[in-house]
Amino acid sequence: MAMAIKASLLLLVFLSSAIVSFSLYEDQVGLMDWHQRYIGKVKHAVFHTQKAGRKRVIVSTEENVVASLDLRHGEIFWRHVLGTNDAIDGVEIALGKCRNHLHYMWCSAISGYVITLSSQGSTLRAWNLPDGQMVWETSLHSAQISKSLLSVPINLKVDKDYPILAFGGGYLHAVSAIDGERVLQPPESSIIYVLGFLHSSEAVVYQIDSKTGEVVAEKSMVFPDGFSGAVSSVSSDKIVVLDSTRSILVTIGFLDGDISFQKTPVSDLVEDSGNAEILSPLLSNMVAVKVNRRTIFVRVGGEGKLEVVDSLSDETAMSVSLPVADDQVAFASAHHEGSKIQLMVKLVDDLETVLLRESIEMDQHRGRVDKVFINNYIKTDMSNGFRALIVMEDHSLLLLQQGAIVWSREEGLASVTDVTTAELPVEKDGVSVAKVEHTLVDWLKGHMLKLKGSLLLASPEDVAAIQEMRMKSSGRSKLTRDHNGFRKLFIALTRAGKLFALHTGDGRIVWSMLLNSPSKSEACERPSGISLYQWQVPHHHAMDENPSVLVVGRCGSDSSAPGVLSFVDVYTGKEISSSDIGHSVVRVMPLPFTDSTEQRLHLIADTEGHVHLYPKTSEALSIFQREFQNVYWYTVEGDDGIIRGHGMKSSCAGETADEYCFTTKELWTVVFPSESEKIISTLTRKPNEVVHTQAKVNTDQDLLYKYVSRNLLFVATVSPKGAGEIGSVTPEESALVVYLIDTITGRILHRLSHQGCQGPVHAVFSENWVVYHYFNLRAHKYEVTVVEIYDQSRAENKNVWKLVLGKHNLTAPISSYSRPEMFTKSQSYFFAQSVKTIAVTSTAKGITSKQLLIGTIGDQILALDKRFVDPRRTLNPSQAEKEEGIIPLTDSLPIIPQSYITHSLKVEGLRGIVTAPAKLESTTHVFAYGVDLFYTRLAPSKTYDSLADDFSYALLLITIVALVAAIYITWVISEKKELSEKWR
Repeated sequence: MAMAIKASLLLLVFLSSAIVSFSLYEDQVGLMDWHQRYIGKVKHAVFHTQKAGRKRVIVSTEENVVASLDLRHGEIFWRHVLGTNDAIDGVEIALGKCRNHLHYMWCSAISGYVITLSSQGSTLRAWNLPDGQMVWETSLHSAQISKSLLSVPINLKVDKDYPILAFGGGYLHAVSAIDGERVLQPPESSIIYVLGFLHSSEAVVYQIDSKTGEVVAEKSMVFPDGFSGAVSSVSSDKIVVLDSTRSILVTIGFLDGDISFQKTPVSDLVEDSGNAEILSPLLSNMVAVKVNRRTIFVRVGGEGKLEVVDSLSDETAMSVSLPVADDQVAFASAHHEGSKIQLMVKLVDDLETVLLRESIEMDQHRGRVDKVFINNYIKTDMSNGFRALIVMEDHSLLLLQQGAIVWSREEGLASVTDVTTAELPVEKDGVSVAKVEHTLVDWLKGHMLKLKGSLLLASPEDVAAIQEMRMKSSGRSKLTRDHNGFRKLFIALTRAGKLFALHTGDGRIVWSMLLNSPSKSEACERPSGISLYQWQVPHHHAMDENPSVLVVGRCGSDSSAPGVLSFVDVYTGKEISSSDIGHSVVRVMPLPFTDSTEQRLHLIADTEGHVHLYPKTSEALSIFQREFQNVYWYTVEGDDGIIRGHGMKSSCAGETADEYCFTTKELWTVVFPSESEKIISTLTRKPNEVVHTQAKVNTDQDLLYKYVSRNLLFVATVSPKGAGEIGSVTPEESALVVYLIDTITGRILHRLSHQGCQGPVHAVFSENWVVYHYFNLRAHKYEVTVVEIYDQSRAENKNVWKLVLGKHNLTAPISSYSRPEMFTKSQSYFFAQSVKTIAVTSTAKGITSKQLLIGTIGDQILALDKRFVDPRRTLNPSQAEKEEGIIPLTDSLPIIPQSYITHSLKVEGLRGIVTAPAKLESTTHVFAYGVDLFYTRLAPSKTYDSLADDFSYALLLITIVALVAAIYITWVISEKKELSEKWR
């Protein structure tokens, strides 16, 4: 029998080792994470469609991205995300340099350059056209803020270099296209005319020698009425500008350096005209003017005489003029009409001649056409064809050609401003679950493939089949919720005011909706979304109701602009209702109360010191009145260094007030001295965070009680001199001070000072601890500090048996007005990287260990175990501390390459990290957004409560059968042996 047990153990060890060795990482790619790359809203576009090489379009965007896109499929060939303060002012394409060498012509390996001007005309760069590698970078001197202009020669001749002209900061620069440094000197001198304005009332014309850069002549002329708005260049010696009243068009001529003005009232061109606006498209001998909700085309005659030749709706977008065959110049106009885009291409000199007229059906509503860029090509019949790159109101990018949408990109997702989560619907009766294997043969085939993978016998074809099978069998892309809570929706609000529902399974867009119904109101023409909240989250007793979200918008950029509310069904993406609320929106406060339909109560504060209750129902009002005296909030006036606490006072009085409007009273004020402190960061806990237990067992078996309060506010201040960039002050001139303030009473519970330190400060607040990141000027390193807060008033409950037997006062009510007895533990560590944002994992019950999710300056996300920032760490931990998992103290926090949850990927332009719990306690959802989007599932304490998705049930079954067979065989052998021994 002993032999049987030994043989069984050997077989079990073998099979167990086979299970452990199954680690085919390549076939797990994309099973639990996804990554999407974007570029943002396009503002400049240049086509490159030569016969040789790939056809592409070079774009720059509002997210400070320069990129090369494939014209066939819209894919990104290459892209570069510049800094936050490095906005792109212009982009052009320049051809490479070629030279004659003996019997052939030699061209540089760089077949072309992409030239970009950025940072208000102070930085000029050249990028390799095929692969996007930077060739050179030049910093240009600037003395003042001015409009930036970039001019690149269209045709570069062999053996001749022409200058790239860049204007910015009040300086005109001529830069070599070869190295970005040498100022070019063409053999033939030519004159460059530069027209500018002084004090908005004086026009100045400079004649500059392009060979030497010297000013040959300078003339100026005062225009008493002044200038305003944009400038439109209509020819080589004329521009059109508006006067200061925006009611007169002024044609400025500067032929041979002589300045002349010619005024034309807009009322002479259009009846009942109001304020006019010159549009940006550059048209030859023509200017486009927006007036009276129309766009008029005004032709500029030889003597500056203006004549209206056509008009379009103000919803129409126009392109710059484009040379076509036979020395003709054309331009495109596009506008949205119903569910279609109307595209037309006309000749500039003859607007009656329409070269192209197309009506393209849209698959979804994307708003109005914002920008249009056109490119021409020669068809097989030698006629002109046109393709148009369209930028829509929702920031999406479309390529139109031959009456169809060739491809589209949802670039609005590059500017996500707010994110929340939502559950998917429950699977209804009669709807079958996704079939994993259809037949027994498929089942056996699938598990045989898994077995081959487990034994490392799978071929590359088998690995691909295993991965495809897992993608199908995982059911991760189903539109119903699963029992583990892995399938969810992330609802994202973008800067364009568009909502997207993203599936956690594969990142696809389940639905999208542009919040444009309020735009039909004249009172709110272009609303913009500012925040997103969960409005209705039905539970199991109210499953007939669909969950919904609340989008709070504003009719303008000013905080005093009236607000807009929109309610959207999470399952269908349909707008349930929307309304102009008639008051401003300063702050939205979700309350911890819901009505009988699970609608959450919200308070919206306005600029007049009033708050308004939503939803406006009698039930909500009665619920709120019961809790009237227990509603508090705070406001932060960062520029003035003041934090104020507020409470409810009474109902509003006045003719326009309703019963859902309430006045407020100021309860307390914390004023930070402006000469020594400036607020740079504030933070509170997540209101829906789950805390598993308030007690924590110390190493000496005593109980520490967490001071857990939703009313704690973390505030970081810095010396006014230290509010600038890192290194702008000396350590003696800067100090960082952090506070923990009770927002009910305004009492400062804790204060900690860091001398010789400065911001920026990035922090995360969870349970009873806060972790924040800053820069230490003395050590020339970044630091991370942790502060944990404990409740001393429950010291009599330190006996563990009292906690077990329930003889404690943990359920006794606690009031913020009773002075808390508390103490803190803190510790500081060096950290090797700069940080963009910090978040913390969250789970359903709060049992699982937490991890800090640190968004680094390299646009990656590092998962750091909370134990590394435990303030109880010591150099030589005792045996009890080691058993508790306390790590020995080091001066720096470790950066382990395997701890990057983004692996080798980057979330370019990383701005935020959102976490949400799954139903499975071990697992949390992580969603990161910036220019890119990234999602993954994390298990900080491993998946202790579930089997892995790739667990081989077939191998387990084979193992059990083999063990049973081995036990039976060895038992038979043992019985025969014993019988033979007895016969001896």
